[in-house]
Amino acid sequence: MDQTLLIALAKAAGLEKALAEFPADVATAAAQAMANAGAVKVPDDPRAEPWPPMRPGVGL
Repeated sequence: MDQTLLIALAKAAGLEKALAEFPADVATAAAQAMANAGAVKVPDDPRAEPWPPMRPGVGL
């Protein structure tokens, strides 16, 4: 992955400190996220939740 892109992604995610302390780990995580980005299915309805509402008693 391009170092400039990695730095921009880390800054956008608020991971500047992690990038400074663990650059290889952040690079590996970013590469895995980019490789799996297509597997995430965006719901047709933006208000739809991919899981049931997190309220006590619902679905129990």
